[in-house]
Amino acid sequence: MPRVEEIRAYLNELAPQQLAESWDNVGTLVDCGGNITSVLTALDITDETVTEAEMAGCQLIVSHHPVIFHPLKSIDRTEPAYRMVKKNISGICMHTNMDTAEGGVNDILAALFGLQGVQKLAEMGRYGRLKTPVSVPQLAAACRDRLGAGGVRMVDLGRPVQTLAVVGGSGGDFLPAARAAGVDCLLTGEASHHDALDARRLGVALIAAGHFATEFPLMTVLAEKLRRRFPDLRVLVSKRGRDPFTYL
Repeated sequence: MPRVEEIRAYLNELAPQQLAESWDNVGTLVDCGGNITSVLTALDITDETVTEAEMAGCQLIVSHHPVIFHPLKSIDRTEPAYRMVKKNISGICMHTNMDTAEGGVNDILAALFGLQGVQKLAEMGRYGRLKTPVSVPQLAAACRDRLGAGGVRMVDLGRPVQTLAVVGGSGGDFLPAARAAGVDCLLTGEASHHDALDARRLGVALIAAGHFATEFPLMTVLAEKLRRRFPDLRVLVSKRGRDPFTYL
């Protein structure tokens, strides 16, 4: 059975740590050592996903968002990292390096929406052409159907979308790059009120489909890659990790 460091080395091949933003915290953030027989992939490491890993007999959680982000000045029993150590569960986190990497979050989104001639948008994002032009409301409906997005917001400029940019997670600040690339619409997870105003000013349609919804597809893809690389490893995709928002 592989050890934590072997799985970490493979994940680093998929998304090298040097691709991560300088402010990020990625890699093996909780290392309890030992052989790994079962892994849980989850977007976030929370009390719910730690319990899920424990109940499923997983010794490792591979997540997108860092379980430890800001420097710790203290730690108590409410922290997921504390519970992980107590339960002998390690954690490897692949964040902005997995956003940027080939085959990562944004390439997965590009594939889900059938983008052709995919190119990089400001290094991290991706953009390409849709097979046939669609309206912004049609794209928003596709987010609901393909991503399971619960609350899709949009800035519809009333023009068909032929070229689409995708940025999983929080990507409203990619609007200037989208305009420079000649993109008709930016599809991301989160965008602010001011991003929406900028979208109208810049003439780039905007769809905000939810942070969780735009990044969770990574977990299924990552689980399959781990299964192929480590055939004896049992790899589960979290069912208890979910969007922290509820929608009317």
